[in-house]
Amino acid sequence: MAVSILSHEVSDLCLGKPALRSLSASATVGDALSALKRSGDLFLSVWSCDRLHHCNSPRPDKVDFEECKCVGKVCLVDVICFLSGEENLKNPGKALQEPVSVLLNSKVPGLVRHLEPHANLLEAIDAILGGALNLVIPLHNPFTRKKLISKSAANSTLHNNREYCWLAQEDIIRYLLNSIGLFSPTPNLTIESLNIIDSESFFTVHYDDPASSALPLISQSLIKQTSVAIIDTDGKLIGEISPFTLNFCDATVAAAIATLSAGELMAYIDFRDPPEDLLRLVKERLDERNLGPALDLIEEESGISSLSSYSSFSSSSDEEFGMGRSGGIAGNSAGVRSTAQTVVCYPWSSLMAVMIQGLSHRVSCTWVIEEDGSLVGVVTFAGMIKVLRERLKAKA
Repeated sequence: MAVSILSHEVSDLCLGKPALRSLSASATVGDALSALKRSGDLFLSVWSCDRLHHCNSPRPDKVDFEECKCVGKVCLVDVICFLSGEENLKNPGKALQEPVSVLLNSKVPGLVRHLEPHANLLEAIDAILGGALNLVIPLHNPFTRKKLISKSAANSTLHNNREYCWLAQEDIIRYLLNSIGLFSPTPNLTIESLNIIDSESFFTVHYDDPASSALPLISQSLIKQTSVAIIDTDGKLIGEISPFTLNFCDATVAAAIATLSAGELMAYIDFRDPPEDLLRLVKERLDERNLGPALDLIEEESGISSLSSYSSFSSSSDEEFGMGRSGGIAGNSAGVRSTAQTVVCYPWSSLMAVMIQGLSHRVSCTWVIEEDGSLVGVVTFAGMIKVLRERLKAKA
């Protein structure tokens, strides 16, 4: 029975999934920024076809049809990291006219992979463990081909006369959790005994380090589905700079990254409206560096939208299953989580506790700390998927 779950088709995971909104590979960074704001989506897919009507025509050319593929995805964090560069801060208008491909070039190939709906769960898991962050799956659409073709060629959800959806690590974990009893006794074992704590390759910066020094780490953490930990001189976890959190910020936070310390940046993005003293500090430092265009960009905004702050860690234990020490769940009613409410667990937390905690907080990584707050490492969804895959293989 444990092995049979792997034969389930990936289409089972797509039920209720929204169709992907997309951008053409010929779009600009500014187009991506406008589309993200307009759609409200956290990510947009980027497709190789330059003209949507070619891949949605009644009789598409065979070459065009085959070449219309999803080649990557972009989010606000990609735009923020790009605009944070010194040259781009000097001329943000020019930077926004760059092709959207510049947001993809820094990423390793293979982060997005196409799978057919009839592919089984094992194929999806192996693709994720092979480095894919997102799987692109065609949706079973109730419309007839004629109705699909009659839709506007500008419809951003259609490619090759089909609609597609994302599958990510979180979707795999959620699906496996529904059959967690099949993996017994593994879910009840500690993450330490399962050897899934990454204690070597996680990202950290010190509180007083320039936030700009974390910029390449933020980009890498977006790819690895982790965050950048902020630690003090004793190696204790203070908070984090999370791509998830930055994705709810305004693009003008790029100026804050270029001028503040890591600790100041954490405070800056932790509020719906940045504190006046930090906002003033950003403006002063931009002025000192003769970054007038970036200063104009800041002054055009009355404030940078972000998140409400919280004041304590949320920790997991075998009994709490993702609840904080006070029994509270991180985040607000909209599901937005604050950097100050950093999600943590302990080496003795069970795998199931950390799985539920990650899904509850919508985070793909959980920091592992000792009781005194010392940072031990991180546990990721990818690590959890790998150990569950190994347990199924052992039962085969």
